[in-house]
Amino acid sequence: MIYHGNRFTLRQDASPEQIEEALESLRNQGRVIPSVKSFVVGRDFGGEFEWGATFVIEDLDGYWEYLIHPAHRNTDRVGLPLVDKFVSFDITDDEDPEMGAKIAALHQKRYDSDPELTKLVSGLGEYSGSAAPGSHGEK
Repeated sequence: MIYHGNRFTLRQDASPEQIEEALESLRNQGRVIPSVKSFVVGRDFGGEFEWGATFVIEDLDGYWEYLIHPAHRNTDRVGLPLVDKFVSFDITDDEDPEMGAKIAALHQKRYDSDPELTKLVSGLGEYSGSAAPGSHGEK
């Protein structure tokens, strides 16, 4: 299993309506993407971030389905313009020592095929983690 997580803070000028639209889009990802086995979207406590989301996905094929699903793309469109600081992470019980690199390669493949997404991501104040462009899933 792969637990794909995001932690983020929003720009101060994001309206309550925009925030709710973005959070609802994240929740919708969990409801409609077939490869998502379970999910949580909500407040992030105990750190420097305001919000978080975690999606449980069975394998790399499901991860790719999650990444390219239209519901995920909608969240990118409505959510990324509101984000100031963003970090992504993946936790897995798969023992493949190359899993981090494989996950990073899926994200890079997505960026390479979607210039609009790359432009949205480049507008973030700070972005790090497994999904960051150019990442290799390593620290």
